[in-house]
Amino acid sequence: QVQLVESGGGLVQAGGSLRLSCTASGRTFSSAAMAWFRQAPGKEREFLAAINWSGSTRGYADSVKGRFTISRDNAANTMYLQMNTLRPEDSAVYYCAATNGRPWYAGTGPYDYWGQGTQVTVSS
Repeated sequence: QVQLVESGGGLVQAGGSLRLSCTASGRTFSSAAMAWFRQAPGKEREFLAAINWSGSTRGYADSVKGRFTISRDNAANTMYLQMNTLRPEDSAVYYCAATNGRPWYAGTGPYDYWGQGTQVTVSS
């Protein structure tokens, strides 16, 4: 079992930056591929970025490519999402997700564990 807790969300002006964290507990974090998703009110959940167990393979949705960076620190059991040049349309609840011990890059999924989410609001 893996428990995931997101943090770092908040209110930021357009053009600003935030760094989200996803801290894992339970089973070995370093053996799991992980990802970030988001969901805005009235919209479907959207894939943002994914990373394999070592961080050597990363992928991004076109909507965030060049603005967001996914990374992980296995020693700290934490994954990050650095978000730059934020736009009002980036406002959503952001979720992290992990596979059940599958280390290879998983892209859009499937994922077995999800956090509770952290709210990001970008004002214009």
